[in-house]
Amino acid sequence: MARLLSVNVGLPRDIAWKNRTIRTGIWKNPVRGRCRVGRLNLDGDGQGDLGGHGGEQRAVFVYQIEAYRHWQMQLGRTDFVHGQFGENFTIEGLSDDAVCIGDRYQIGSAVFEVTQPRVTCYRVGVRTNEPRMPALLTSSGKPGFYFRVLNEGEVGAGDEIVKVGEATSE
Repeated sequence: MARLLSVNVGLPRDIAWKNRTIRTGIWKNPVRGRCRVGRLNLDGDGQGDLGGHGGEQRAVFVYQIEAYRHWQMQLGRTDFVHGQFGENFTIEGLSDDAVCIGDRYQIGSAVFEVTQPRVTCYRVGVRTNEPRMPALLTSSGKPGFYFRVLNEGEVGAGDEIVKVGEATSE
């Protein structure tokens, strides 16, 4: 059974990086209780670079706890926290190779559709303090994926992730 372990949000902020200032929303922190999901994102969430992140087709970024375990072993780290990879949903039991673009899932009272795998950018390297992370995510087959919101609603940690439709081959 797949389930939602953590709902993570964060607003964009300016940070110092390599002698310049960058605007990023990659710092996501778990919310307590339930969170409203809108068409473009979750309450309390935002993106710093709308050209590469967010919008209707990338409203929610999803990453798996199984991938966390992989990176902890691979990098010899124990300091990762939910939201570390910039994801809105930290989930269990739904790997990248188990989802297809067009698959639909209900979580809480909201319904989502898989739109694309994550396209990594350097900010995940900044957030994890591992400059190689964008390339590692891409080459590992563990990039995570994006949802668009088909039906707005509320979600919360512990919600079951129920497949309600499959991609069609039309």
